[in-house]
Parts: sequence; C-alpha cells; structure tokens
Amino acid sequence: MTFAANFANNPRVTQNPANPDLDALDQRILAALQRNCRLTLAELSDEVGLSQSPCLRRWRRLEEEGYITGYTAQVDRRKLGRKMMALVEIKLGIHSDDAIEKFERAVSQAPQVQECFLMTGQRDYMLRVLVDDLEDYDAFVKTVLRPVGNITSMETAFALREVEMRRAPGPAPTRRARS
Repeated sequence: MTFAANFANNPRVTQNPANPDLDALDQRILAALQRNCRLTLAELSDEVGLSQSPCLRRWRRLEEEGYITGYTAQVDRRKLGRKMMALVEIKLGIHSDDAIEKFERAVSQAPQVQECFLMTGQRDYMLRVLVDDLEDYDAFVKTVLRPVGNITSMETAFALREVEMRRAPGPAPTRRARS
C-alpha cells in the first residue's frame, strides 16, 4: 500500500505533517481522484464518507488552491507506436541565459520529449524521450538536439521495461523528529 493510501485510510491521522492545510478528508479526496478522476460527486462522496455538499466544497477548494492541477487520460504509449523510452543526460557548454533558453525552447517544442529536468551534478538536463525505434531516436538527435549546438556531452540509456510508473504523487512522508 502506498504512503498516500496509508495516510488517507488511517483514522488516527487528522493532518498531513508536510502540509497542515490538508486534513485526512482532503487526502482521501485526492487519493480517490488520483485512482479515478472520472468519479461522480455521489461516488466520491460515498468513497470518502462525506455528504455531497461538503465533499463538493472540498473538491472545489482543492482545485482552486492548486492541489488539483488538471484531469488527464492515461494512454498506453506502446499502442501509439512509442515503443522505446530513452533517458538522456545532457551537458551544455555555455550556461548563459540565452543558451539555456534556446535549449529549453527546443526540447519543449519536441513532441518526443515527455519530461525535461534541470539537474544538479555532472549533467545539466535529464530528458525522458519516447520514440518508435532507434532510427526515430537518431532522427530526434539530428533534428532536435544537434541544432541547439551547445551540447558538449550526451549520454542515453534505453529503458528495458517499466518496473513502476506512478502517475500520481502521494503526500510527502512524515519526517522523524531529530534526537
């Protein structure tokens, strides 16, 4: 069971220690919607144990306060032909604002790039890229990355299989008090 599920189903927990503005009912609402965002208000109310009016108020507040940022369908990338996932580490040669903006603009416009992270450590960026095959990846490198012109090193690893893919984050784990 995930931390989110443990937290949401624990009647002794009334508040999220990482965010005191979320109580156990809010957390149960978030967990239920993460499992199935197509729940009706009646179904959600039943699942979290609230009548519909207070459940709707909480749901709307969670949206208004930005805890819920959208609702999406989870699509099987393989059925769309995107059979390969590459994790690409990139180091830039120049770190000026213009150079960074050029790189970030190029990758944000590339449909193959699912995620891009600015990193600490030896590399500057980590990309999660979905492609059909090695030939498609080669075309991505030639048409998207090389034209940026500021990449001094690039290391790519291809995922053999997905072991765990969480699409919904749970709350932060509780922190232990320091002795």
